[in-house]
Amino acid sequence: MKSIFASIPAPTDNTWQLGIFQIRFYALFIILGIIMAVLVSAMRLAKRKGNAGLSIDIGLWAIVIGILGARFYHVATHLNDYFGEGKDPLSALYIWQGGLAIYGGLLFGALGAYIGCRIAGVKFFAYADALVPGLLLAQAIGRWGNYFNNELFGLPTDLPWGLELNVDNPAKPVGLPDSLTYHPTFLYESLWSLLGIAVLIWAERRFKLQWGRMFAAYLMYYSFGRVFIESIRLDPAYVLFGVRLNVWSAVVGFAIGLIIFVMQGRKHTGFEESIYLPGREPKVEDSSDDAEGEPELVDESDYELATDALDSKPE
Repeated sequence: MKSIFASIPAPTDNTWQLGIFQIRFYALFIILGIIMAVLVSAMRLAKRKGNAGLSIDIGLWAIVIGILGARFYHVATHLNDYFGEGKDPLSALYIWQGGLAIYGGLLFGALGAYIGCRIAGVKFFAYADALVPGLLLAQAIGRWGNYFNNELFGLPTDLPWGLELNVDNPAKPVGLPDSLTYHPTFLYESLWSLLGIAVLIWAERRFKLQWGRMFAAYLMYYSFGRVFIESIRLDPAYVLFGVRLNVWSAVVGFAIGLIIFVMQGRKHTGFEESIYLPGREPKVEDSSDDAEGEPELVDESDYELATDALDSKPE
């Protein structure tokens, strides 16, 4: 029997009123996740002897295009929620109300990152490898925005950590008692992402994952867990051949990760010396005028003249 003291209570509010501004918790968690991803990737790029500022230069492309893609994917797979009789089509633009599909964000975000990498002269897979821990951290944080929107829940459960739902939750199946609690799939995915940070960093060090293989391992790891988490979700979703679309997306994501892992492993066997594209490495500034720098080279003829002058100096 469910303990009333152990269940996860339904959120009482999902907004924060700041003067005349209304700020949604969902947006705050998304923004916090993005900030953490940028900071973590900056540190990892610097560790690879890259410019930490590249994290922002490339990240802006990935973030903007990725968010647009995540929203597009969500709306395209939930058309009945936004279009039809009694629906407001403009609500498809209301990102702050929730509805960002991770696989849409990954697909379009990768496109944005590729554009940013080409402009910055950075290898796409080198940047993707550096991004992985920060990306998982962003996903773990962002899922708590789903909690405050009272969404992303699974089948009914009597486990002590069952999630309570608001009575007026439109996603709750009709006819089920209000006293039921549900699997907190948002929490499962958040914890799976946090665990992934430790697992993948260990794998990166143990197996020297470079040349995009760290990113490939992320795709396989995240998609593997997503198949099981998605399979117990109860909220409405597009179904293809009796299976939720996001389960198919996870299967495809795992397959893409496996292909990248194998192909990059065969193509590159040595250590990846630089994150930069060939010929795009930053130029080293001339430090000859620096008191602590290397001494300026002297022309051989000048050296001979100086030697003669010293020899002719009276004692």
